[in-house]
Amino acid sequence: MKIVAIALVATFLALIVKEQKPNLAFLLVVFVGCSIFLFLADKIYEIILMLEKIAVNANVNTVYLETILKIIGIAYIAEFASQITKDAGQGSLASKIELSGKILILAMAIPILTVIIETILQMLPS
Repeated sequence: MKIVAIALVATFLALIVKEQKPNLAFLLVVFVGCSIFLFLADKIYEIILMLEKIAVNANVNTVYLETILKIIGIAYIAEFASQITKDAGQGSLASKIELSGKILILAMAIPILTVIIETILQMLPS
């Protein structure tokens, strides 16, 4: 509820300020967006710890978990940067950010996909 309240107040302030000083309104939105992200950092850390415990209990190689967490991080950061870039009126640059995020995700996922394919091939009868 705190995040929603902060976001709504910032939205209304940005709408009011935007008429007189559009650059200041944009900076306000970016600042509040980053603040919300930092506010959630503790929760993100708790989620990562919980996933690590689950992986250890399930005897899953932590390399795979780390890779998946990195992929999720890339997706969130690329989305966040893309939205900020769109807010700044740079839709073309935002699409480049999204594309680069997707390419990085694909590059990081290839080792996991290789292991999955090899495992499936081992299960198939010869």
